[in-house]
Amino acid sequence: MPSDFSVGRPSDARSAGERPTNTRWLVVAFAVSLAVLQYVDRVCIAQAGPVMQRDLGLSDSQMGMVFAAFTLAYALFEIPGGFLGDWIGPRKVILRIVLWWSFFTAATGWVRAFWPLVGVRFLFGAGEAGCFPNISKAFKRWLPPSERAQAQGVLWFSARWGGAITPFLLWALLEVVHWRTAFLIFGLVGVVWALVFNAWFRDDPRTHPRVNAAEAALLPVVSGAGDDHKHVPWGPMFSSATAWGLFGQYWCMSYAWYFFITWFPKYLLADRGFDLKATSALLAGLPLALGGLGAFTAGWITPPLVRAFGRKAARRGIGFVAMASAGALFFASTRVEDPYAAVVLISLASFAMDLTLPGSWTTCMDIGGRGVGSLSGAMNMMGNLGGVVSPWVVGAIIDTNVDRTGTILGDLIARFGAWDLSIVITALICLVGACCWLVVDPVTPLDLGDPERMGPDT
Repeated sequence: MPSDFSVGRPSDARSAGERPTNTRWLVVAFAVSLAVLQYVDRVCIAQAGPVMQRDLGLSDSQMGMVFAAFTLAYALFEIPGGFLGDWIGPRKVILRIVLWWSFFTAATGWVRAFWPLVGVRFLFGAGEAGCFPNISKAFKRWLPPSERAQAQGVLWFSARWGGAITPFLLWALLEVVHWRTAFLIFGLVGVVWALVFNAWFRDDPRTHPRVNAAEAALLPVVSGAGDDHKHVPWGPMFSSATAWGLFGQYWCMSYAWYFFITWFPKYLLADRGFDLKATSALLAGLPLALGGLGAFTAGWITPPLVRAFGRKAARRGIGFVAMASAGALFFASTRVEDPYAAVVLISLASFAMDLTLPGSWTTCMDIGGRGVGSLSGAMNMMGNLGGVVSPWVVGAIIDTNVDRTGTILGDLIARFGAWDLSIVITALICLVGACCWLVVDPVTPLDLGDPERMGPDT
């Protein structure tokens, strides 16, 4: 049986001069639309949060637990979701998870109390888990190595911009419908996407009627969808310094990033004096908009940097500089009085952080062998555990009475202010993430089964 990672050989049709079709880029288009949909469904609760808190009588700490419930489930189910993609193929997994999370997106609008909301958001997070590992699995099968960094850059640019437009989109919706109806609308959109995807996508690109022989010759040869789960040794994965470097930097990046989709809209209102109108909605989306540009930029500058300096130096260098710069920008935002300047600095920190995204996911694809779904799922799981901690920590800090001097937390809040303290902690965590990149080796494959044979400058 051919290996999942054998590179296709030129066919007679291609050698005869047939031009390759570009069907593989429609797979990227599907992935982009899915990423946008996932981020819209995930981010909309942050913008609706203040209204939901008012209607449901939730404290900041309780709202932090609601945010954390999603992220905990999203983290816990990442490895199972990626493993299922290695086992039964990404098509079946993506179909199921989109239908699942769309239902619980709609169900968010049905709840009337705190604990049911926590439960619904936990189940919503379980549904969204596995989305990006299975997209990586699909890219591994549908794209040659030379096109993957650009595809990941376009993917994460689109995902972040989906999140960036959500505050304004939800603000506009809330002008005409109740927040409960808005969640129902978002859920229905996901059902439509799942039906179209199921009708078009194939796990093996060679079985797709729009892929000609010349395009098929560019792509890795795909084995049966059920073969990969036999070749995921968990021991080598979790004993690898490179894997733990990937996990660590993604934890730090996710800790910082979750601030944007949980507490950032309230930060604009409570600390920087904006209001729940269009200007605030646009500013709430600015960090994700610039983050998307960061991911897009990284996808296009990585190949020439790899050719100039080698894959190891380029990936490590981008990761270290990006996360260190993000930490410095977060800290700088706490030292300025002008609210617009603070938003710009925080948004530039998001741009810097997202320069790491294509490198993170492409490294999983390059070194993961048959276990790319499981490795990327593990990275996303570890990363999103940072997203579990982040909203809870911020909620606890801003709920703490500043008069509680005599405790370490109370004294720090008295010195920095609750919001600035939260951002300073985020800045320090970004610096830890920069250091994690120094142990990542994106050249040496992990022993997870039949890696692709690529030179260090591919």
